[in-house]
Amino acid sequence: MQHGRSGRLHPVVARARRAVGRTVSTLEGTAGEPPLVLVGCSGGADSLALAAATLHLQRRGTLRVGAVVVDHQLQEGSADVARETAATLRAMGADPVLVERVSVSRERHGPEMAARLARYGAFARAVQDTGAAAVLLGHTRDDQAETVLLGLTRGSGTRSLAGMSEHHVLDGVTYLRPFLWLTRAETETVCAAEGLDPWWDPTNRDTSLTRSRIRHEVLPYLDAQLGPGVAKALARTASVLGADADYLDEQAELALHAALVTPGEPGPTRSAAAAASSSVVLDSAAVQGTPPALRRRVLARACVLAGGETSSFERLTALEDFALGHGAAGPVQMAGKVAAWRHRPDAAHARGCLELRGGSRTVTHETTPTQNNPGSAQ
Repeated sequence: MQHGRSGRLHPVVARARRAVGRTVSTLEGTAGEPPLVLVGCSGGADSLALAAATLHLQRRGTLRVGAVVVDHQLQEGSADVARETAATLRAMGADPVLVERVSVSRERHGPEMAARLARYGAFARAVQDTGAAAVLLGHTRDDQAETVLLGLTRGSGTRSLAGMSEHHVLDGVTYLRPFLWLTRAETETVCAAEGLDPWWDPTNRDTSLTRSRIRHEVLPYLDAQLGPGVAKALARTASVLGADADYLDEQAELALHAALVTPGEPGPTRSAAAAASSSVVLDSAAVQGTPPALRRRVLARACVLAGGETSSFERLTALEDFALGHGAAGPVQMAGKVAAWRHRPDAAHARGCLELRGGSRTVTHETTPTQNNPGSAQ
């Protein structure tokens, strides 16, 4: 391995180590010890190279490094792959090394999303068990380009087109992606230089899966037709849009709080039943005065705040049209059993209020059903 080399350090190995060092630099340890990080490792080239680069920092005394190997139980022999990967990681110096077996439920999601949800659940359990400061993931620049193209095909907004972030927190767990500016080929170079033999996942060649088809057919075609460098350009686009999305999200959060009617304050002509229910109430004038670039973000956050789910583009469009209207009306049904109502103006709210009521399906006496609205009850 490179840490026991007698010759010059391979420049790609050095670059990988620097990338990890930069990404983990803000982590803090406890009780005078360096922070513990867990590398999410499948045994593939990307994650194995990440483990090797991260363990270099452990040898320098700046990190403690463990690993999580997730067995999705989707392929014959997956338990053997997980066991061999765990053994390799322990031999490299990782401790603790956890093997998490998960069940992938496809009831509500496609195979890729279902596996992702199961995997992140395993990561969260591992962090809870070990007290790790972060989980490191081996996504590369190629993965980022694929993610941006996936977002484009789905007609997504800025946040989705920003791809994966180098640092994000999900359900209280910090995830870091140090390799977003390294290519997949470079991680293979790291493995070769470190004397590591990665596992090659056969599903990565299965072009019935959308991401795999983008990897093996779409991106090579774009490179052939537009010239090399498409993946790098897409990753650069994600980086630019990521900063934009962060700013818009911050501004949307401020706009949401500015529009919120004080909890418990009776809205215009709200019935006693409505006032007692769990709901989010927004001042209509504030919502209507919010710039269009922020308005849907505000409404989407309000739906989640009311106990609902992130709504589709079509439902958010219907809700935005409804919010820009006047007079008492409703309901407009949103994802997660949230219903939207418009309330009449009063002395405090010149254009009335927009109420998002979780789990509500009953029309109260002070409103009338909206007409010609695809999200409304008829």
